[in-house]
Amino acid sequence: MDSPFPVPAWVAAEPARLLGFAGRAAHPGGGFAWLDDAGRPVLDRPVETWITCRMTHVFALAALQGADAGEQVAHGVAALTGPLRDPEHGGWYASTVLTGKRAYEHAFVVLAAASATAAGAAGAEPLLAEALEVVERRFWEPGPGLVADVWDRGWTRLEDYRGANANMHTVEAFLAAADVTGDPVWATRALSIVERLVHGEARVHGWLLPEHFDADWHVRPEYNRDEPAHPFRPFGATVGHLFEWARLAVHLGRALGDAAPPWLVPDAVALFETAVRHGWSADGRPGFVYTTDFAGTPVVRTRLHWVVTEAIAAAWTLHQETGDPAYLARFGEWCEHAEACFVDREHGSWHHELDPDNRPAATVWAGKPDVYHAYQATLLPALPPAASFAGALLRRR
Repeated sequence: MDSPFPVPAWVAAEPARLLGFAGRAAHPGGGFAWLDDAGRPVLDRPVETWITCRMTHVFALAALQGADAGEQVAHGVAALTGPLRDPEHGGWYASTVLTGKRAYEHAFVVLAAASATAAGAAGAEPLLAEALEVVERRFWEPGPGLVADVWDRGWTRLEDYRGANANMHTVEAFLAAADVTGDPVWATRALSIVERLVHGEARVHGWLLPEHFDADWHVRPEYNRDEPAHPFRPFGATVGHLFEWARLAVHLGRALGDAAPPWLVPDAVALFETAVRHGWSADGRPGFVYTTDFAGTPVVRTRLHWVVTEAIAAAWTLHQETGDPAYLARFGEWCEHAEACFVDREHGSWHHELDPDNRPAATVWAGKPDVYHAYQATLLPALPPAASFAGALLRRR
């Protein structure tokens, strides 16, 4: 459903500004470097596969909009078919120094390859086919209908941990793959994940989705209690992920069309409302807390930029889907908060982390590693309803 709501001018201009910040991200050794606060590549850090994938995805979306980003897309594809790929055992290393095979990175390889394929990048289509085959063969667990998490390099030892985060990004990747390849099996796999974790685990836990499980998919409620601010596996419920799952549930419904189960949008609404209730100004200060316990009490009060970007994107998506003006009000409120607190007009991009008083901090994240979350959130209002960003741009073009 289209809306006459005027998107703030800075939001409409933000994708191009973020692209400019990311312009120096290419690492001379291959892939994309971690960026510091001023957008300078941190060349003494290992090249992270997830950063390379996310930046390749962003540049591919830019290319689909007509930007001169083909060289950056090719640079990303070259890294994913070269130094980040394991030529002996298959799959992709976590980084140029970490040789383990993680579902999180493999989901982003699929996403980057799908977007690069949509953009017509040379070598992207076979990369996508290979990445989907590796995810299918190594990570997909048909019994639970979910993906496993971490293997060693040679695919001989599988960690007994299972996580919601890797599965969430696998949903995102599968939806892009379904749009780009036209194969509905990937949307069906995405539904399996969402049904188990959202309609199952989140619903029975009061919509505060547990993130951590054992190998048999039993909840591990105390996992990382002693490291609550972990950037990938924090203790408790993660507010930003509730928004992200809500948006993806709506995208999944679009992918499935008439075959979509009727609970997808109501579940998305419940996740959204829970994230607002327990996350927004939950400690009496403006902004979203990072995590809560399973009673909804704030645990890590640090404000992370990706949380507000996902809130903005979920509010827009739910308005687009339902027409409810309350979501537009939230969209406007959170865009205003983001501009006032996170958008860095002096050095570029967004502050990736603020303390509870909304001052720049670096306890969870140092620098401004990539532009993926902010780029997607500010691009979304310009796109027609779709199941993926690449799919929306392909249809618009």
